[in-house]
Amino acid sequence: MPEPSSPVPLSVLDLVPVVSGSTPGQALRRSVELAQHAEAAGYRRYWVAEHHLADGVASSAPELVIGLVAGATGHIRVGSAAVQLGHRTALSVVEQFGTLDALYPGRIDLGLGRSGHRAGPGGGAGPVVPQEHRAARWVDGVLIPPPFRPRALLDSPYFTAQQELLRLPGAQAPGYPEHVDAIAELLAGEHRVPRGDTAHPVHAVPGEGAGLQLWVLGSSAGESARVAGERGLPFAANYHVSPGTILETVAAYRDAFRPSERLARPYLVVSADVVVAPDDGTARQLAAGYGLWVHSIRSGRGAMPFPSPAEAAGHRWTAADRALVADRVDTQLVGSPDTVVAGLRRLRAVTDADELLITTITHGHRDRVRSYALLADAWYGRGAA
Repeated sequence: MPEPSSPVPLSVLDLVPVVSGSTPGQALRRSVELAQHAEAAGYRRYWVAEHHLADGVASSAPELVIGLVAGATGHIRVGSAAVQLGHRTALSVVEQFGTLDALYPGRIDLGLGRSGHRAGPGGGAGPVVPQEHRAARWVDGVLIPPPFRPRALLDSPYFTAQQELLRLPGAQAPGYPEHVDAIAELLAGEHRVPRGDTAHPVHAVPGEGAGLQLWVLGSSAGESARVAGERGLPFAANYHVSPGTILETVAAYRDAFRPSERLARPYLVVSADVVVAPDDGTARQLAAGYGLWVHSIRSGRGAMPFPSPAEAAGHRWTAADRALVADRVDTQLVGSPDTVVAGLRRLRAVTDADELLITTITHGHRDRVRSYALLADAWYGRGAA
């Protein structure tokens, strides 16, 4: 295991953000350009999130974005973070990602999430309340805030609409473990469909035999971490979404891990929300819209277009508003390359992560590209960009 200061790989998580004053088309084109810069900077993976009915993100069709990014780059791995399984069939997922693998062999990652298997989003978005009265604490320099959980979302029109529009009337998602198993079986050519007293083999084309990597993503010590561990799959834990549960999440994955043909030992990616600029003050200014953006998600309205620093400065905050987003704002790593690298090294050491997944949103596209470039140069010891 590398020492905490070692340059473990960095990867990118992209929500394809729509900033205020821009369009989804611009967001998509900027993400393709960002992926090209990320590849040149040495990032290992470029993962695309999946979100729906949100004005501020254009990643509602991650398979299409993955295809665009893979086609515009040469070697960086490209994938999903994560496919929302609750409104998809195992076959549709395997065929879509099998098609991507057929076009870009050896470069595609299939990250699976639990969203849709319960009311509300598995990624932690939406109205939240403290699950327990635990004080914030520092663990070897890493802030672990009180954990938050989504509460019942039935009264939120935004999430009710998602449930109604993403799933066919009367459709029921299978259990999450069974869903993951079916995907793995289809990829391996081992899936059988019961018919009376017999079981008939089925073959996904494209899909069967695809060389893609299968991942699980999660934000808690619950089913996702357990499923990933028990099946010997690599796991991505979301510090940027649920920082209050990160230690329990990674521990649950490792405790559940069983060696598989894919992995002999656990492989853990940990995400972090980051903004890097030449100095701390500039970085804080670029990150000024983050709290307001997170508030739009957690208040149940869906992500708003990412505000400019000036727009964020005009917002009138209440104490309740600030409390709603405090865990996310306080754990965002913002500053100069040295400041952020130090924070990431501490996070890596506390979680013993094998890889770090970096998500960055700024209002200005050039600022976002520069943030990733500055971070990569500092992380890999290449000096100033």
